[in-house]
Amino acid sequence: MAEEKKITDSGIVIKPLYDYKDLQTPFTIEMPGKPPYTRGIQPDMYRGKLWTMRQYAGFSTAEESNKRYHFLLSQGVMGLSVAFDLPTQIGYDSNHELAEGEVGKVGVAIDSIEDMERLFDGIDLEKVSTSMTINATGFILLALYVALAKKQGADLTKITGTIQNDILKEYAARGTYIYPPKASMRIIIDIFEWCSNDLPKWNTISISGYHIREAGSTAVQEIAFTLSNGKAYVKAALEKGLDINVFGKRLSFFFNAHNNLFEEIAKFRAARRMWCKMMQELGATDEKALMLRFHTQTGGSTLTAQQPLNNIARITLQTLAATLGGTQSLHTNGYDEALSLPTEEAARIALRTQQIVAFESGIADTVDPLAGSYFIENLTDEVEKKAWELVHKIDAMGGSVNAIEEGFMQNEIAKSAYAYQRNIESGEKIIVGVNKFNVDKETPIPGFKIDDGIRQLQIEKLNILKNKRDQAKVNVCLQAIENAAVNQQNIMPVVIEAVENYCTLGEISDCLRKVFGEYQA
Repeated sequence: MAEEKKITDSGIVIKPLYDYKDLQTPFTIEMPGKPPYTRGIQPDMYRGKLWTMRQYAGFSTAEESNKRYHFLLSQGVMGLSVAFDLPTQIGYDSNHELAEGEVGKVGVAIDSIEDMERLFDGIDLEKVSTSMTINATGFILLALYVALAKKQGADLTKITGTIQNDILKEYAARGTYIYPPKASMRIIIDIFEWCSNDLPKWNTISISGYHIREAGSTAVQEIAFTLSNGKAYVKAALEKGLDINVFGKRLSFFFNAHNNLFEEIAKFRAARRMWCKMMQELGATDEKALMLRFHTQTGGSTLTAQQPLNNIARITLQTLAATLGGTQSLHTNGYDEALSLPTEEAARIALRTQQIVAFESGIADTVDPLAGSYFIENLTDEVEKKAWELVHKIDAMGGSVNAIEEGFMQNEIAKSAYAYQRNIESGEKIIVGVNKFNVDKETPIPGFKIDDGIRQLQIEKLNILKNKRDQAKVNVCLQAIENAAVNQQNIMPVVIEAVENYCTLGEISDCLRKVFGEYQA
């Protein structure tokens, strides 16, 4: 009887046994903290400093989210990660007709500087690192954060955090875009330029593979498409005349962690090596500009509504993959997130999962503990080889923007998602509790509910704000944004001034809709 073949979701065949003959390149002693960073970007990795333990949270009103942030900080979270509702993500105030039914549902509703003040009430922005998952309106949320920091009297040179700001993956996988690709790229480069001078410790972009993976890509596609998008941003910045050794240090990445422990570890190691080579080819010489620094979130699409407590085991596996793979920060999902936003209990267990791995597993005691494993080294090479094949295809199309406009990335992701689902339905791929090891009766898990009255609360706040602000100043600020967009000036200074004068997120977005138009897929 022929032995059953073992193949990863990326199509890599796994042999029953690996030895020294499986090392595809002569084994060399590569040190962590040195190019090409396969073994990690710091010489001492977690012995020197643990990864940042973030918890992604945001729901309902700014006041409610603020309570959750204080709870998470009291439980040992090292950095905040903000989720925004859909209207905020696509540039609509809560009173817009298209916002109905969505306000505060998948994240917090932010319409103005007043909402930002409520969101971070009692939190010193100089002392906390904040990551914001926001793209099309990323420049507005950054402006709001900067305006709030200035109100707090903070030194902007000490402010740390990240805006996701990765619009290309929105066209390829997620859909929360507003403006056409070229206009969106122009805004992103404005952010790079402004932060280089005024917010030097801020990560200006988190180039995201997470949502590409959530849309159904394989591990190989995740890094190939993400790094190609990264290359497109770097090329756009170079065309603007920015210094790659300056802005290159503030680029960061955001990856997914799935259940195939070894393929995921190999993915992270391969991605670092590939990015180092890409940046060298693009002209970077500063070692810090060659580093691929990344945040990881455990896989939302891997969570099951059936037997949801099983998700704790999945999240633990994914935590091991991220940390053994050398992540710089990590968010662990709540076990109940296939059913609702996470409850406080689920959020606490998710954080405790990271803390147990950090302080009880021994993973943090040495750097890159799986280096030298015949299997891991071979798998790292295999993942890298397959990812380069896709990168070269995208390069031949003229880069990521063209590949997205031609539908290449979208089609590849759709094919992988279909194949994955087909394998589950045929039983070829086992998902515990879904297509095998089922139970006759499930114990109900109480979900986290959002009050449907949130939108009316936000509308009332907006009405009060608009009645007390100086409308003449608002009009001047909005005209200044329009002028800057038309005249190819950097929009960040005028957007910051606008939010300081109580212009709303929707008003600023509409200003640029007039200039750039809206993208239609």
